[in-house]
Amino acid sequence: MTSAAGGPLLLLDGASLWFRAFHAIPDKITAPDGRSVNALRGFIDMVASLIVKHTPSRLVVCLDLDWRPAYRVELVPSYKAHRLDRTPDAAAGAEMVPDTLTPQVAMILEVLDAAGVATGGAAGLEADDVLGTLATRERDDAVIVVSGDRDLLQLVRDDPEPPVRVLYAGRGLAKAELFGPAEVSAKYGVPQQNAGHAYADLATLRGDASDGLPGVAGIGEKSASMLISRFGSLDALRAAVDDADADLAHGMRAKLRAAEDYLNAAAPVVRVVCDADVELSRSDVLPTEPADPARLRDLATAYNAESPITRLISALSAVRTT
Repeated sequence: MTSAAGGPLLLLDGASLWFRAFHAIPDKITAPDGRSVNALRGFIDMVASLIVKHTPSRLVVCLDLDWRPAYRVELVPSYKAHRLDRTPDAAAGAEMVPDTLTPQVAMILEVLDAAGVATGGAAGLEADDVLGTLATRERDDAVIVVSGDRDLLQLVRDDPEPPVRVLYAGRGLAKAELFGPAEVSAKYGVPQQNAGHAYADLATLRGDASDGLPGVAGIGEKSASMLISRFGSLDALRAAVDDADADLAHGMRAKLRAAEDYLNAAAPVVRVVCDADVELSRSDVLPTEPADPARLRDLATAYNAESPITRLISALSAVRTT
């Protein structure tokens, strides 16, 4: 199988995208046996659309093998705690997921396997960490990370080559925004020269309610942006707290001192792992035809997904060949 010559490495945040597909498409759409297939159909359409638009040479759908890693919970116990499934018969540590979405994840993985699209995961870690590792270690092709999670903006880079861009799909793929260091700097007011790291520092100060991270009391996004812009990094800002000559208001020093323990814990929680032991299901080279065409046709019929799977096959066949 051949692939798009010189195309980017496309890294997809699997759960982030299929959650969005699930909520964007009515779950009254079902397979012949009555199972909901809205997330499946929407996700496969997303993959096909992204292939057509970005003509990647390689592609990996990145998976959560542990959606709430123990080391992050140990550091910040509130991390994602609000998303735990607390129903009486739920497994310990299970995430609260719509009943009709859970079975569709297995269906999606079946379709990706038959299509020949690689998936990747790292034991004990989240998809964010898989995305972070694959993007950081890439040395050949430009990288596009696709996610609805703003935390991944910390991965943007221009140097060292190759560049990493984040296609932020928080408002859906149709309204997705492509971020590099310049765009992160312009939107969040952080230094462009270290925009990725600076965004993670800003996020640590600001917090993130969607992840159960409270942030520093009294510091919102604007204050965090101003502080990181002025001092360049969270480390430099924290050093300034103990420097009597630093240009830092008394009230702000007090807030940062009070949050010292939180900052010690939260910084490594917010930063994605960039050296995980990632395992891929197969080569990440994007095929120009399905790995198992007969099985893919059978899945298309069984899951009432003929249209999106046909679009995926068409997208693969349109990939430029070497």
